[in-house]
Amino acid sequence: MTSSNVSEALGYEQARDELIDVVRRLETGGTTLEESLALWERGEELAKVCRQWLEGARKRLNAALAEERSDGEEESDSEGRSGSGGE
Repeated sequence: MTSSNVSEALGYEQARDELIDVVRRLETGGTTLEESLALWERGEELAKVCRQWLEGARKRLNAALAEERSDGEEESDSEGRSGSGGE
């Protein structure tokens, strides 16, 4: 399995926590240039995973809100029709 596939298998919280650790290690310093580059690349992968999870959550939320709005409009339309025809 490639590192990209491993990253994609991570949950949001796992990727976020590992990304926090990577950033902390980079900020602390004391690593070689090669280690820093490897950490940077891993951080980029983890950030991508987090973005994908957040984009997916945003799409699901938007779909749920759109469904809720359309349900509310249908209820409003049916109330308007039943209320005006009985007189």
